Amino acid sequence: MRTVTFLVLLGMGLLLEKTVLHFLRVAGVKPDLVLLLVIFNGILKGPREGAFWGFTGGLLEDFACGHYIGLQALSKLCAGYAAGLVEVRVYKESLLVAAVVVWAVSLIAGAVVYLLLLSLGILITPTDALLRVIFPVAVYNGLLSFLFYRFFHRATFHGILREEGF
Repeated sequence: MRTVTFLVLLGMGLLLEKTVLHFLRVAGVKPDLVLLLVIFNGILKGPREGAFWGFTGGLLEDFACGHYIGLQALSKLCAGYAAGLVEVRVYKESLLVAAVVVWAVSLIAGAVVYLLLLSLGILITPTDALLRVIFPVAVYNGLLSFLFYRFFHRATFHGILREEGF
């Protein structure tokens, strides 16, 4: 049940990201809701599940609207794994900790996308990539985590994302 629910959440995040959030751009960027869900999941469930759902969410995004299949899958896999590394090291109930982790991991995911694009021969100056895309998206995601992390945390341990025990 958790798997289906999380897939639906990823799909809804992707749908919102590609439709409604075009109108909510700040500084020319919009938040990455799929990445946000992946990071939240990684923080709460660890690197293995973070990487799995990062790859799954990224692949879903690649198939839905990607020009380079695997680009988002690899970047979100790295992000989910990186977020999961803090699982046992941080106080997971803290909004501030979650926001800092979201911000830092969003920077990592943006850097991975940038490096993958470079490897494909797509040249973007590092300054433009960092100042116009990577950093603003990381800040936007970090701020959104203050709004949504508690809901995700509660759903993971007490709600619809709770793992069913026998």
